[in-house]
Amino acid sequence: MSDTTVSRALEFSEPTDTERSESTGVTPDVAWRVGLEDLTDAERARVLPAVRRRRWSERMPLLYPLAVRYHRVLKRLEWMRSSTPYARLRQVDELPVRVKRHKSLLLRQLGETEMWMQHNKVTNLKLACAQVDGLLIRPGETFSFNKLVGNATRRKGYRKGMRLSNGQARPGIGGGICQLANLLHWMVLHSPLTVTQRSTHSFDPFPDNGRVLPWGVGCSIVYNYVDLQFRNDTDQTFQLRVGVGDRYLEGEIFADVPAESSYRVFSRGERFLRVGAEYFRRNEIWRTVIDRRTGTTVRDELIRENVALVKYVPVDVPVLDVVPPQQYPPSR
Repeated sequence: MSDTTVSRALEFSEPTDTERSESTGVTPDVAWRVGLEDLTDAERARVLPAVRRRRWSERMPLLYPLAVRYHRVLKRLEWMRSSTPYARLRQVDELPVRVKRHKSLLLRQLGETEMWMQHNKVTNLKLACAQVDGLLIRPGETFSFNKLVGNATRRKGYRKGMRLSNGQARPGIGGGICQLANLLHWMVLHSPLTVTQRSTHSFDPFPDNGRVLPWGVGCSIVYNYVDLQFRNDTDQTFQLRVGVGDRYLEGEIFADVPAESSYRVFSRGERFLRVGAEYFRRNEIWRTVIDRRTGTTVRDELIRENVALVKYVPVDVPVLDVVPPQQYPPSR
């Protein structure tokens, strides 16, 4: 999928009355309003104060470090008991068939964040890439970002970059390495590899600024319990190549034999909702599987429905006000 195609897919245009009723759930003749009954289950679970339950660490921030330690202990115990064969073998020579290539800009102004965190992020990405580059994923093996990269600590050379944690964007050691997880996830979606673990951020921190990929395909990484994992369920061997260039984080997936399918990943149903003083963003990530020999579509797959709290005021995009049903004018 070209950058131009993705950019066009993300453009917003004012819908007609028919599109409002069929695509967005907006009641015709009532501009930019949507009823609770028109929300998806995921939207209702995320936006309704009566349904939305904040974690204890959100209600009492002082508990957050204890929650992190607790989850890390549970994950260590899980790793000790697990029989999962994790990929660890690396080789310098590239496998013969390129499956997917992608690159993402290293320095990008995000809201009002200071650029020193962006520069430190580059250092962090170089350290993380060194742990992943050349990795072979043989049949039956699972890739784990946390197992390979490990804990990003100051002692290993990691610096303070921007971290999205517990609903806030703030400086933190190792900040920015989720960009590597984002790149890996995007490439894996264009391959036969199976994503088995992946978490998204619960909030959208910054307006789109030079966005190339659809919103909602990124990953959240927190050592060691919030991970990106994918498994090789094929009889092929795959290889990951990643590195930091002058301007871009660069990645490629190679295989030992050609794949039978190609893939197109895109977003649908993008919309912003306003509930009181809060804004939410919603979309769906889909994947089309295409037979490489004939060029025909094999199937469309819903990857995920995303709904996140927005930390900025959306501008130049339609925003739907969520209102109780009794606030609609009576039908004619």
